[in-house]
Amino acid sequence: MASKNKNQKKISPQGQILYVIHRLIEFIARCIFSLSAYIRGPKEGQPPINDLTLLHSATTLAFKIRNKQLTSEQVVKSYIERIKEIQSILNCVVEDRFEEALLEAKKCDEMLESPNAPSAKVLAKEKPFLGVPFTTKDCIAIKNMKQTAGLVLRKNYVSKEDAEVIRLMREAGAIPLATTNVSEIAMWWETHNRLYGTTKNPYNTRHIVGGSSGGEGCIQAAAGSPLGIGSDIGGSIRMPCFFNGIFGHKPSKGIVSNDGQYPSAHSEDQNQLLGIGPMCRFAQDMKPILKILADKNADKLNLDDKVDISKLKFYYMEDDGGQYLVSPVSEEIKCAMRKVLLHFEKVYKIKPTKIQVRKFKKSASLWLANMTSKGEQDFSYELANRKGRINIWWEFIKWLMFLSNHTLIALITAAFERLGIKHGSEQYTKLIQESRDLNQEFQDILGKDGIFLYPTHPTAAPFHHEPLVKPFNFSYTAIINVLGLPATACPLGLNKEGLPIGIQVIGGLYQDNLTLTVAEEIEKAFGGWVPISIIA
Repeated sequence: MASKNKNQKKISPQGQILYVIHRLIEFIARCIFSLSAYIRGPKEGQPPINDLTLLHSATTLAFKIRNKQLTSEQVVKSYIERIKEIQSILNCVVEDRFEEALLEAKKCDEMLESPNAPSAKVLAKEKPFLGVPFTTKDCIAIKNMKQTAGLVLRKNYVSKEDAEVIRLMREAGAIPLATTNVSEIAMWWETHNRLYGTTKNPYNTRHIVGGSSGGEGCIQAAAGSPLGIGSDIGGSIRMPCFFNGIFGHKPSKGIVSNDGQYPSAHSEDQNQLLGIGPMCRFAQDMKPILKILADKNADKLNLDDKVDISKLKFYYMEDDGGQYLVSPVSEEIKCAMRKVLLHFEKVYKIKPTKIQVRKFKKSASLWLANMTSKGEQDFSYELANRKGRINIWWEFIKWLMFLSNHTLIALITAAFERLGIKHGSEQYTKLIQESRDLNQEFQDILGKDGIFLYPTHPTAAPFHHEPLVKPFNFSYTAIINVLGLPATACPLGLNKEGLPIGIQVIGGLYQDNLTLTVAEEIEKAFGGWVPISIIA
């Protein structure tokens, strides 16, 4: 494999000391959280998948429904029963609309049986997901359903309208089934809040599902929904996909409407970081879903064009180059990436190029700078449901007395932000300029035919609450939000502990078709989603 830009900065003595201290803290914390998980009891087993309807891709279900090989009612009932089986174990769903979904499914079936029903060919074009149920995270509005974003102060808030992406999915014939759990105000990479509690990993309930779209990643992996819609401002689609062993896609910036997502962006810079996209078990579902979500912008992506993989240029990095306070990438993840590179080298005669992007060592700082808001619109403002700001220090006292409505990490985040980068400061200006320089660097590298392979996360799913001691590990996904590039999370099987691992596939701006095509090839070569258990 070729190499490019090999020169790396030597780590200073202070940096080496910091690295050792951080690794020691991680090791001790790992032992404590492991012991805590053991004390709480054994991992809970999952009900086997004994309804083979649950093993079809969303596009296959749509095909079978419009061709009358399955009824929508049968499919919706199958997924309702599956959710009822897994919910008490995994806690992934926060609100359902089972009765309404069944009524909508029956209407769909009645329409298909009517003498004036459109042909299957017409339906495939006009309503490509007719009769297929779907789920979405509790940050994306569904009319007449709660939209809490995991915040106690929003526990009674009911959406008056569908988010734009939900409207588009309904227009395509899909049926909303339920909303899924998120981290508090969608700003942490473990799905836990004081309103609905903690969501557990279907492969091992002692471990996290990621965040903020963690409930969605969980329900997809457990075969509780054929497709899902998530949102991603720093990795909130890709990390849950990685931890739960499914596919997910963060689109190019500005392609999918963010209308109806809460919390909404406070500035155009934040809006450019945020992307709504598909989460699903099968790679083939992502393009047709993205085509619907992108609506009028879909033409920019050329999703119907055939991609010749042999003509693509592949670049990769196995880690971020040694960012402080970020865990090293596990050898199993590096090994999985090498296998992917070897596959494309052998099958398509592609010579991958290893690159070293020095600015990736500042990934967390660059993302934090781009997330910074003007004035008083900080995280303590969000925790107050945008009505004033919480008193952080008083909330810490309340938390110690088990009286706070907020999670510990939400309070830490609010305090950290208060002491962090200030909008308009010299440090802020410098980091924003570095972000622009990095953007140009990647445009030059990737162009319209480049693919960049990069870890989605340095480790497989940690134990519950373990992210507290490794908060900046999210930077592997966050830096791609800064760049605004399309990124597809691809599962690559299970590690030796039985937990999912994978990588993210990144392309140039608006080259979503390339990353999704590569994801489909990776699924063919390496198997994709691993069902937890099946009874034929």
